Amino acid sequence: MGVKISVVVPAYNAVQDLSQTLESVLQQTFTDFELLVVDDGSTDDTAKIVQDYVERDSRVRLVSQYNQGVSVARNTGIQESTGEFVAFLDHDDLWLPNKLAAHVQHLSLDANLGISFARIEFMNADGELTGQYSNLRLRNIMPKHLYEENLICTPSNAVIRRTALEQVGGFEKSLSGYADIELFLRISCYEWKVEGLDDILVRYRTNATGMSAQLCRMEEEWYRFSNQVNTYAPTLVAQNYSRARAMLLRYLARRALRIQANPSVGVNFINRALVSDWKILLREPRRTFLTASTVYGQCLLSMASAKEYLVKG
Repeated sequence: MGVKISVVVPAYNAVQDLSQTLESVLQQTFTDFELLVVDDGSTDDTAKIVQDYVERDSRVRLVSQYNQGVSVARNTGIQESTGEFVAFLDHDDLWLPNKLAAHVQHLSLDANLGISFARIEFMNADGELTGQYSNLRLRNIMPKHLYEENLICTPSNAVIRRTALEQVGGFEKSLSGYADIELFLRISCYEWKVEGLDDILVRYRTNATGMSAQLCRMEEEWYRFSNQVNTYAPTLVAQNYSRARAMLLRYLARRALRIQANPSVGVNFINRALVSDWKILLREPRRTFLTASTVYGQCLLSMASAKEYLVKG
């Protein structure tokens, strides 16, 4: 007989943060779970750390495979799991103690609920709380909302009903950063409900190292994601592509500000966002005007500083 919930943790060279992550699972108030750590061909002591937990707690299992990427690792965890629900946790994120209890209750109340998620709190790379929280749509979520914006933020935030996973399949291995978003959208397209809890249950670690170069890769990955969605929901893409692209580019402009990239990077993103769908100024004036004004302001300050430098020089 299976457990109520399976926790899948993909891990690759994860020694720095893995122990703290696993402790956050073992400290859950809801205890009817199995914890599967999928070692994706690590070359460090990841497997040794997990093996220590295996010997101490019968709920922990180590699954090893050669390196195939995080999407395949998560799919391996799904295949090896037995729970009625499946939760995902990245090796450097943390759960608050009532995470599983809250989601099991939520999912048990509605048989049509395919994905339960909550709000998250952001940590920096050192695990220090930033005081920033997700504040996105939690209710009345339709496929177009998941296509336009990453409402769930991270796989560490999602608990999914097994029957939904069995119906739609697992993570698309051809995608990397958008594989989780595509899976959540696919589940919604199969008419499963997706709903969030208004509680902070996850602490999500962000790392800005090398992110400037990654902004363009994030945009390229989004186009691959959109092409994948087009294979099973062409009408959704046709009706919402321009708006979804605009919201992506606006997000990348904000991200450029956050990591203090060259101001021209943010200007490029926000300009293309407004060309893609200028109506985001009307639909979401606060977020759009705030992003645009800050991006343009930073660019003007940079130009003024450069001019002053040239004059003095």
